[in-house]
Amino acid sequence: MKTTGQAAPETPTTEQTGKQPRSVRVVLLALMIAMLLAMLDNMIIGTAMPTIVGELGGLEHLSWVVTAYTLATAASTPIWGKLGDLYGRKGIFLTSIVIFVLGSVLSGVAQDMSQLIGFRAVQGLGAGGLMVGVMAIIGDLIPPRERGKYQGMMAGVMALAMIGGPLVGGAITDHLGWRWSFYINVPLGALALVMITVVLHLPKKERGKPRIDYLGTALLTVGITSIVLLTTWGGSEYAWGSAQILGLGAVGILSIAGFLYVETKAAEPIIPLHIFRNRNFTLMSVIGFIVGFVMFGAVLYLPLFQQSVQGASATNSGLLLLPMLMSMMVVSLVVGRITTSTGKYKMFPIMGGALVTVGLFLLSTMDTDTTRLVSGVYMAVLGAGMGFLMQITMLVAQNSVEPKDMGVASSSTTLFRTLGSSFGVSVMGALFTARVTDSMVSQGASSGGLPQGAALDANSLEKLPAAMREMYQVAVASGTHGAFLLGAGIAVIAFVAAFFVKEVVLKGAGPQKTAEPDQTKDAVPASV
Repeated sequence: MKTTGQAAPETPTTEQTGKQPRSVRVVLLALMIAMLLAMLDNMIIGTAMPTIVGELGGLEHLSWVVTAYTLATAASTPIWGKLGDLYGRKGIFLTSIVIFVLGSVLSGVAQDMSQLIGFRAVQGLGAGGLMVGVMAIIGDLIPPRERGKYQGMMAGVMALAMIGGPLVGGAITDHLGWRWSFYINVPLGALALVMITVVLHLPKKERGKPRIDYLGTALLTVGITSIVLLTTWGGSEYAWGSAQILGLGAVGILSIAGFLYVETKAAEPIIPLHIFRNRNFTLMSVIGFIVGFVMFGAVLYLPLFQQSVQGASATNSGLLLLPMLMSMMVVSLVVGRITTSTGKYKMFPIMGGALVTVGLFLLSTMDTDTTRLVSGVYMAVLGAGMGFLMQITMLVAQNSVEPKDMGVASSSTTLFRTLGSSFGVSVMGALFTARVTDSMVSQGASSGGLPQGAALDANSLEKLPAAMREMYQVAVASGTHGAFLLGAGIAVIAFVAAFFVKEVVLKGAGPQKTAEPDQTKDAVPASV
């Protein structure tokens, strides 16, 4: 069966052998390198930040080094997706790599903190197009049913970034200097550029003269910026009830409301609202938001618990997450294989939602007597749940839209996950800090004796008096209990939402069954 308007999937399916041509596998390798660039950066820079501040100064602006990058990434994500739909995926993706590498070089040569913040924003602007480009190009190249094979690969890249990032960052900073934490992106980016330029061949789009939705783009950018700043500053820089936070909330709500109205009138909306009429796409957006919410909260507070309560070294903090990341990678690989062989997927978000809920609940039971083995088992349960959810959300979202909306589907799903992580870190962080403070005070510690930021590493804890150290460890256990219990409650929403997913068997590369045309009313041309 041949469909009009979509030649992209033809490339990997010409031989009906279940194997992708060598050229496609080379492209996928280049895409994974680009994906690694986007995911590895913050992990490496986080390790180098104390050295950067020591040389450039500007400690009061430290948080903006991360915030500028996050803001630019989140705000540009939907724009990159739409530009790819309008002008062609390859050129837009290559542009995002060039901008990211340029931002990396500029960040490496920064002479003061203000320059570094500005150049990090440039880097984040490029990063917004990296993840979207990877997902959208895979959506163009690989039929939905075959994409499951690459879930393990993407989960592996994520695990590599989370585990290797801090280790690589520490090694680079100690032996080459912090500037090489940025320069390391240059050879990787150049390799990805060359490989994609030479090997990637996508059909040219024939869309007429594109019309850019400038007003919608501006309103969405303001709305996303306000939301990210609200979640970043709320409870830390400013009190939740402060004029600044309330003002950001008002600007965010008004901007998003205006954006939704403009999108109903725009000829080429930056996010076509009709994609949300598809039940599966909307459900995957919700589940993706929750995945971001609970995952990044776990990644933040699990090492903190193990360092503060269990006395683990911060040097190998990435390794502390190994049980979670390995189980996530293995389960994701198995899920991908099953999805490819059967074309079915509904059971996976249900199982994922259940395991994430159970895993977070188990983590909330940890206290000062919990061993590393027990916490490792709990993390493995959470990681297994993530493995069921991480890539299946993108797969189902892409399968729910037409080919012309592949980019915005990828970018919207990525955006919801990014916003979820922003909310997760903020809300879980506020709860954690409040519980640590309350626990310390209830144990008799004065507010002046409270550790700054409610976080101490193992070395700092050793310098505290034994009584204060024990009090703080109890307080951190109380804080993580509250944070993970909140995460478990939020994860229940994903579990319930998964039951409403409508299973539309994914189309594969092999010969089409005669029954498949009957399913076209639920599937879309992108899936054929």
